[in-house]
Amino acid sequence: MGSSGREAALTPLATALRSLWGLFVEDASLTLGILAWLVIAAFALPALGLRDAWGGPVLFVLLALVLLENVRRSAQRAASSPGR
Repeated sequence: MGSSGREAALTPLATALRSLWGLFVEDASLTLGILAWLVIAAFALPALGLRDAWGGPVLFVLLALVLLENVRRSAQRAASSPGR
C-alpha cells in the first residue's frame, strides 16, 4: 500500500475523530451534562439504595436525556441560523 493509499484509508478515520472531538469540545453543555450524570450515578444512586442492576439502565436513560436535549438545541440553532 503506497502513501496515497494509506492517506486515503486514514482520511475517514481522521474525519470521524475530528467530529467526535468537536462534539465534546465545542459543545460544553453536552460534556458537562454527561459528567454531571456520571457523578450522580456514581455517588447518588448507591446512596438511594437502588439495586446494582438498576444502575446501568438509569444511567442510560439519564445520558439519553442529555443527548436528546443537545440534539434539540442543535436543531433549533440550525433552523434559526441565517441561510437556511
